[in-house]
Amino acid sequence: MSNYEEFLSHIEKGYTFKGDSVLLGTSMLDGGAIQNTPVKAPLKTFNRHGLIAGATGTGKTKTLQNLAERLSEKGVPVLLMDIKGDLSGLTQKGNGHPKIDERHELIGQDWVPRAYPTELLTISEQEGVRMRATISEFGPVLLSKILGLNDTQGGIVSIVFKYCDDHALPLLDIKDFRKVLQYISNEGKEEIEKDYGLVSSSSVGAIMRKLLEIEEQGADVFFGEKSFDVDDLMRLDENGFGYINILRLDDIQSKPKLFSTFMLCLLAEIYEHLPEQGDKDRPELVIFIDEAHLIFDEASDALMDQIETIVKLIRSKGVGLFFVTQNPTDVPDAVLSQLGMKIQHALRAFTAKDRKAIKLTAENYPISTFYKTDELLTKLGIGEAIISVLNEKGIPTPLVHTLLTAPSSRMDVISSDEKEDVLAKSKLLKKYSQDIDRDSAYEMLSEKLEKMEEQEEKEQHEAGRKTSRARKRPEKSTFEKIASHSLTKTIFRELTRGLLGILKK
Repeated sequence: MSNYEEFLSHIEKGYTFKGDSVLLGTSMLDGGAIQNTPVKAPLKTFNRHGLIAGATGTGKTKTLQNLAERLSEKGVPVLLMDIKGDLSGLTQKGNGHPKIDERHELIGQDWVPRAYPTELLTISEQEGVRMRATISEFGPVLLSKILGLNDTQGGIVSIVFKYCDDHALPLLDIKDFRKVLQYISNEGKEEIEKDYGLVSSSSVGAIMRKLLEIEEQGADVFFGEKSFDVDDLMRLDENGFGYINILRLDDIQSKPKLFSTFMLCLLAEIYEHLPEQGDKDRPELVIFIDEAHLIFDEASDALMDQIETIVKLIRSKGVGLFFVTQNPTDVPDAVLSQLGMKIQHALRAFTAKDRKAIKLTAENYPISTFYKTDELLTKLGIGEAIISVLNEKGIPTPLVHTLLTAPSSRMDVISSDEKEDVLAKSKLLKKYSQDIDRDSAYEMLSEKLEKMEEQEEKEQHEAGRKTSRARKRPEKSTFEKIASHSLTKTIFRELTRGLLGILKK
């Protein structure tokens, strides 16, 4: 290893930036902290995405918490995917400890306990601000990819959306979508095939089974109204701190399909909603996805293509994505190559397979003449990491062994009483707490079928004989009445879909 002076110059040159930056910690050499050599990341490059990796218990969650705090202090809103349920401490001031003081003395920065402006969100039955989306907002392309449909089945989904758009039938939740599928394969089959093309009953059955899979994981709770407005993720408090939005997901670890469904819808909507940002000094929003392997493990090839597209495109909207996982190999190469900031905690080598994985991991980082990266990965202590970020010109900085700063908020979960207090202060809870189930495709088609049945009975009575069920299209006045519904007219006045196939609002 090169001498101390050369190393010090190497780090100082690599981590000196002109613009605003976020302090990560201080550099280390041979296990000892080197004071006054801060390791930072330029604020403007946080939209170039990142990776936080490491074995269980090495400090990944605390690093995620730390970065969220620093971004909030810089006026950048954050969304955290709290899979393990241990990020609620951000709502409370941290508890002091001699080890924290000792760490920050080495880093050369005072430790200040602080609580942060937060919102507790949910996509399930847990307490919190409910995040929902309608089937219409998903669009046929994204919905087909999430369901893992083939081209023929995806074509039928497109017919469903087209038919509903043409006839002002709002697709709000799963029961709406299922009702339309049943209609086009039964009573409305003749009408649909005349105007839109052939519909295979077996393909409809396959779609229904796929729909049941995500419904069993809780998607019936997620789909519906009131739709969440992504602008509510990007608020600042009265002190100019960015809100930290904590999405509570500890009850859906065994439901990866619901998790990936939600993530893709949210990212696609954020992309469509935000304007192109250009080269700005700070990101609009940074999203941290904990246990990121849950997204990729169950993803089909088509779904992976959609994920890769979003990761590549969304940074132009000023949005940064950080994937948090145990090993970089959990993240597909096409996505990993897009991640500019890499924070690698310790890995453990218990088997030959582990040692091979560590050597592969070391190759994901810049070549260093100061560290034997594969050996260092097994020797990192808790709260230490090897780091490489992008400088202001987009060039990777030198690899550096870093003693990380400690979070300013509590490094533990909050009590039930504290959670209730946080929810009581929420400015979004009332806005999204009400379940809305207004007339939509399910109710409108049910009414149409009822009228058709009444007409049949009337004709049978007048003719004095039994006839087969009529499959005639209802009178034009019926649809005119539906289309004149004020809420329906408001929603369906103009339907346009963006690059990723979701509904533009």
